[in-house]
Parts: sequence; C-alpha cells; structure tokens
Amino acid sequence: MATLKYSRQRECIKDYLMHTTAHPTADTVYHYVKKEFPRISLGTVYRNLNLLADMGKALKIVTPDGGDRFDGCTKPHYHFVCTSCGAVIDLDIDEKYFHEFNEVAGKHFDGLIESHTTLFSGICPACMKKEK
Repeated sequence: MATLKYSRQRECIKDYLMHTTAHPTADTVYHYVKKEFPRISLGTVYRNLNLLADMGKALKIVTPDGGDRFDGCTKPHYHFVCTSCGAVIDLDIDEKYFHEFNEVAGKHFDGLIESHTTLFSGICPACMKKEK
C-alpha cells in the first residue's frame, strides 16, 4: 500500500475531531475547517473524513436520518442518538461489556467476531427536560 502524503487540511480535520465531543457532520467540520482553509471544498472534507475513518483514525457513525457523524475517539464505545433533536452522545459504558458482547455473539456464530457497532436511540436528557 502506498504511503499517504501529509495534508495540512487532513491534519486540521483530524485535530478538530480529536477536540470535540459533538460528533459533527461533514458539513459542520467543513464550516470549521473553512476558517483556516477558505478555499477548501466540501468534497475535500468528505474525502478526508472517510479516509480518516478507513485508516482507523476516526469513527464514522451512520445515523438513522442518513446524516453520517464523525468521532475522533476511536476506542471501542457506544453512541446514543436522540430521535428528537438528532444529538449523538457517547455512552459511558465500561469497555469490558463491549468485549463481552462480542463473546456472547460469537457463541451464536460459526465465524470470528472481532468487533461490532451498536447505536442506541431514544430521547436525550435535554429534550426530556423540554418536554416537561
């Protein structure tokens, strides 16, 4: 596999993802990166986000509404998406459960399970407060 050329734009995108817990869309990342790189295109941001996800340097979270979100935290963890406001939130669940779920699933599958993706959904605390 060819070595990937260094890109200041890609580094800026990665840095933004590493310092936010908002799980931004590509559009949100684009508006942030555009401040430093005014001539950057949305297509370039999409390509770099997908490249970072393919390289394992970011997570791509596919949400039910079709808008992909991105996460700079690549350690195994779960996400929650609010069906009311669309917020994507990290769930603070002990990592041991992530591995245990792989083992449980593996008992019901003849192949080798190495990982899984689970997206929880419901109403976030902020939306619950608004409803009250």
